[in-house]
Amino acid sequence: MERSRKQELIEELREKLQRASASVLTDYKGLSVAEITQLRDSLAEQGVEFRVVKNTLMRLAAKDTDAAVLEPFLTGTNAVALGYDDPSVPAKILRKYGKTNDKLKIKCGALGRRLLTMEQVGALADLPSREELLAKLLGTLNAVPTGLVTVLSGVPRAFVGVLAALQRKREEQP
Repeated sequence: MERSRKQELIEELREKLQRASASVLTDYKGLSVAEITQLRDSLAEQGVEFRVVKNTLMRLAAKDTDAAVLEPFLTGTNAVALGYDDPSVPAKILRKYGKTNDKLKIKCGALGRRLLTMEQVGALADLPSREELLAKLLGTLNAVPTGLVTVLSGVPRAFVGVLAALQRKREEQP
């Protein structure tokens, strides 16, 4: 590969690493082209990019980015999944795929400048999505006023009940 082409690839990868909210480094050794294409397609549906990278190019591209923490793990065959929106999406998809195909191994991940171990990437995959968390927050926030209205309406309701009982009692008395 020409030096100018390598430099273009490094710059392109650096820009993507800077934009990524999360990066997950995987070992794809043993996966066929069809399996990698299937994985790449399932990741792309969720806005995640999956790239097979040469270790040297990845080291150069990751320099001075949050993904620099991945450098000690850049040995062997590597591919990186780059998530740009919800940081848990790449971890969820890769773990789900890894359950059906044991050839894909998650090595580590990067969330901001923090290195995530394989176990931490699994914990990230267990997190609910951003939409689910927002829905739970909205439900919690909505429950507070609803509860307050219920409590406040209890006093007038009880008062009306007392008045109705007094009226019945007066009607029963001759």
